[in-house]
Amino acid sequence: MRELVPYIPGEQPRIPGLVKLNTNENPYPPSPRAVAAIAEAAREGLQLYPDPESTLLREAIASCHGIDAGQVFPGNGSDEVLAHAFFAFFQQARPVLMPDVTYSFYRVYCRLYDIQLQLLAVDSALQIDVANYAGRPAGGVVIANPNAPTGSALPLAAIERLLQSQPDCVVLVDEAYVDFGAQSAMPLIGRYPNLLVVHTLSKSRSLAGLRVGFAAGQRHLIEALERVKNSFNSYPLDRLAVAGAVAAYEDRDYFEQTRQAVVRSRDEVTVQLWRLGFDVLPSSANFVFARRAGHDAAELAARLREHGILVRHFRQPRIDQYLRISIGTTAQCDALMQALRLLLPAA
Repeated sequence: MRELVPYIPGEQPRIPGLVKLNTNENPYPPSPRAVAAIAEAAREGLQLYPDPESTLLREAIASCHGIDAGQVFPGNGSDEVLAHAFFAFFQQARPVLMPDVTYSFYRVYCRLYDIQLQLLAVDSALQIDVANYAGRPAGGVVIANPNAPTGSALPLAAIERLLQSQPDCVVLVDEAYVDFGAQSAMPLIGRYPNLLVVHTLSKSRSLAGLRVGFAAGQRHLIEALERVKNSFNSYPLDRLAVAGAVAAYEDRDYFEQTRQAVVRSRDEVTVQLWRLGFDVLPSSANFVFARRAGHDAAELAARLREHGILVRHFRQPRIDQYLRISIGTTAQCDALMQALRLLLPAA
């Protein structure tokens, strides 16, 4: 345990007035229907255990994505779902393949469960090339699509080529940010028994504080996850979480409204960053990944904080000169740009 290096989440400050663009939260509140459902669920039944199978939530997710409820595995946030998946599928003699630039929690799971891993380099533009994964001995493959922290997305055809190239192991596609502009692999579930797709309600449905995520795949994969879950915690989702999540899925209009608002703001932020001299990677997520030549990213993040703006900087090889900037409300994005213009007057 002394050698275990835990995942470090983004700063959650208790200082009022900061513009928080560092943890990819949705800047808009959850659906009013979700809030009302949570309040209603709190009025009665909390003395009883929740449904251990989260049946209503499974059915709501399945209805939304056009799959069977038995192909859905809900969990206490997508991080818990990912942890169960790593434990269930990747403890093999062959290594798990993943990009060298991706969600850093994946490496933590491998270390925690003593799973072999092999990092495959993204290209010079920080893009994943699925051809690098073909023909390699693998005990599993993990891809975030869109990738984090870059925001870059693979087309569905590339995901399908990856599945075809590694038919003998589970290919986990983490789609935490897919609703902001990428193609989901959900339609491929029926054709590929090795595909596991993971989603979260923290981003596009504004429920980061509720902790709800899920995996989707063919029934044999879901049964394996259920075995792990029921050997760990039979009741990972409480009554309030299920009620709020179900209502959030049912309120499709609100989801579309806030999702599209984030996408519009992301595109506008990208243009404004270009005008300030930033290199910005194409993003299909609710954040942008950008660098400014001649300005150290860590120093720029620190100076932004002095101006009340929080962004995320990663001290990792290949990306230590980039900033990941979550998309906020219009007012928050305006505050970011105002601060950057003060810090970069020559741009």
